Amino acid sequence: MNSLARLLMVLGGSTVLTLAAGWFVDLLLRRADARHPDTPLWSLLRRSRVSLRLVLLAALLRGSYRQIGWPPLQEHNTAVSRLLTLVLIGAGAWLVVHIASAMVESSYARYATGTRDPSRLRRVRTQVTLIMRIVTAVVALVAAAAMLLTFPGFRALGTSVLASAGIIGIVAGVAAQSTLGNLFAGFQIAFGDMVRIGDTVVVDGEWGVVEEVTLTYLAVRTWDERRITMPVSYFTARPFENWSSGGAQMTGTVFLHCDHSAPVALVRHKLKEILDGCEAWDGRGWDLAVTDTTPSTIQLRAVVTAKDADRLWTVRCAVREELVAWLAEEHSYALPKIATAAAHPAPSVAGAAGRHAG
Repeated sequence: MNSLARLLMVLGGSTVLTLAAGWFVDLLLRRADARHPDTPLWSLLRRSRVSLRLVLLAALLRGSYRQIGWPPLQEHNTAVSRLLTLVLIGAGAWLVVHIASAMVESSYARYATGTRDPSRLRRVRTQVTLIMRIVTAVVALVAAAAMLLTFPGFRALGTSVLASAGIIGIVAGVAAQSTLGNLFAGFQIAFGDMVRIGDTVVVDGEWGVVEEVTLTYLAVRTWDERRITMPVSYFTARPFENWSSGGAQMTGTVFLHCDHSAPVALVRHKLKEILDGCEAWDGRGWDLAVTDTTPSTIQLRAVVTAKDADRLWTVRCAVREELVAWLAEEHSYALPKIATAAAHPAPSVAGAAGRHAG
């Protein structure tokens, strides 16, 4: 049998065995998924079909290519062996990441089905995301190191690299001080429950929702759909508002400036009427009081509540809009007025003294 026929047999046989093994494993996963529909692990593991087949194909070719006897392969035996080894390491790392992701996602899904507390789900989701990023980074680092060790030059440098690891570590630590600080801040945020994905926060005067948390940065989506990317160390070094911590329900205020003749009792009754017709109001509480007065106006403060920040914004806007419209239509005299009449001159001191003396 000539070498070309052996090449075709090895390639064809390895491909057939790979497809057959992949089909068999996929069949087992589909049956397990059908028997346990409440466990998403088996369906998630099916995502690793491509990486599994690539690992099997690379392993079969790595073990059988020497039997081909084709002259070009024999001449480049070292390069072919190294190439197949690199493919096997890369595919193995890809498969490990897929399996780890399936296990983590399955655990989170089962936890989510048994937990109805949104704050706990956001906290666990943040931790799961960071755990997967850590696992991916570690696997990629180990795979890269294993690939480099397949080259004789890098293997020879291993002893000297280990000998100088202390000095390199000190230099790298000084050079990457900010990066390491963000890395440890990411762990603190994830497992210290400071801020979670989905939390409503106010940073640097900007209101938004935490959209992504990584080991080094945090992305906030503002109300106008802008994205603010900030280092995670910001949240461990500076104060910020987290409106979702301890519960999403919130209390807000609406301020109105009215004339002194404003019917406060009627305004209070109208406020309750507006809130009863507002779906965003959660019914927990409300109030209206005169909180300040000036020579020309009084300040009314309406207190309203809602289930979360978005609904609170809706309630505040509705109350402000409808109260102003109602005052303008029914009690226009209660709106602030600007005096435009000419002021009367003050009496002279001498004239005033003469009148008192008389």
